[in-house]
Amino acid sequence: MAVKLRLTRMGAKKRPTYRIVASDSRAKRDGEYIELVGTYNPIEDNVNIQEEVALKWLRQGAIPSDTVRNLLSKKGIMKKFADEKKGK
Repeated sequence: MAVKLRLTRMGAKKRPTYRIVASDSRAKRDGEYIELVGTYNPIEDNVNIQEEVALKWLRQGAIPSDTVRNLLSKKGIMKKFADEKKGK
């Protein structure tokens, strides 16, 4: 099973909010997910990510979507993951 970190759309019409989730890559965008990693509100540019959960999934080989990779980089999580991989 290939796991991806991606966004699931929530919120009202024209007022989107997103959940950052770990889900099976074959699942629908708004379908079932394995675990909730965080939330993203693009209107207020508010990002809440559980750092340990995100790192856990990255260590296990989950592939983040482009948008989620940018959000993780913004929070410094991708840098921590890269440093872990290098052995620092």
